[in-house]
Amino acid sequence: MLFYTICVLIFITEVEGQSTNSVSSSELTVISLVNQGNSYITFPTDIGNIEPLWFEADLSPEFYIRKSKDSRLMGVLTPQIIIRMYQERSFPVRTPSYMPQITAYYLMSPKKDKNTFSVFGKIAHHSNGQDGDFYLENGKINLLSGDFATNYFEIGIITTNYINRLNAHRFIKTSIEVHPTSWSADELAGRYSTVRWHNTVSFFKLPINENKNTEKRAQISLKGETTWMFGSIDEWDNFSSKRFNMRLTFYYHPKIFEDIGLFAQIYHGMDYYNMYFNHQLSVIRFGIMTEKLRF
Repeated sequence: MLFYTICVLIFITEVEGQSTNSVSSSELTVISLVNQGNSYITFPTDIGNIEPLWFEADLSPEFYIRKSKDSRLMGVLTPQIIIRMYQERSFPVRTPSYMPQITAYYLMSPKKDKNTFSVFGKIAHHSNGQDGDFYLENGKINLLSGDFATNYFEIGIITTNYINRLNAHRFIKTSIEVHPTSWSADELAGRYSTVRWHNTVSFFKLPINENKNTEKRAQISLKGETTWMFGSIDEWDNFSSKRFNMRLTFYYHPKIFEDIGLFAQIYHGMDYYNMYFNHQLSVIRFGIMTEKLRF
């Protein structure tokens, strides 16, 4: 149902037209911020089958490599870290996900165009900083100290446009993520998807502002993300529903806050937290999220 809702939103905005005479073009900084994602902290109110957590935190600072703000070529260095604090004795933070990455963006469209087309390429690492055996003596995955490590690259395209009737920006991304076998721990072979197809649709609803020359911050945003995982995964059927991951995030920025807002999120699919990849999650969560986008 959620997937069909996202499809309907895309169809509606296509039909309603794409006049762009009242908003500036989306520069690479904005495009990268949408694509890279935001830092967040969840509340201890998760609904679903995830282990009881005090919080999950995603720390994703961004460092830009470019000649100037008007450059059509830009690099972004992101030392991303995801941590979970469990509701257990001593409140442990177990095996954080270290995900440093460098991404290059190139704006294919002329700088003044309101509807833009960009390409990007990423090289990334994902590990948990542990050096224990991958499996326990009983054959189960060693979640506490097992060594998890994979490296991958991702290539894709991003289109942007402004929906005049809705006073909203829309971003559509599609990309392919590849984990070469020689770049990953041997134990992941046959258990961890090596090729993934990502699709994302994002909407950012802007407030009404009579001064059209003033930068605006979206008070409401909606992001729908899907991933289909290819390759050999625990003898799953090629069309198994387990290969499909879905995330829907609703964000609201109250006027009383400067750089943070509230979000609600639905996630279904493979657990993305390093050694926990063998778990299937279905969870609803709430929290606070940074939002530095300016249009």
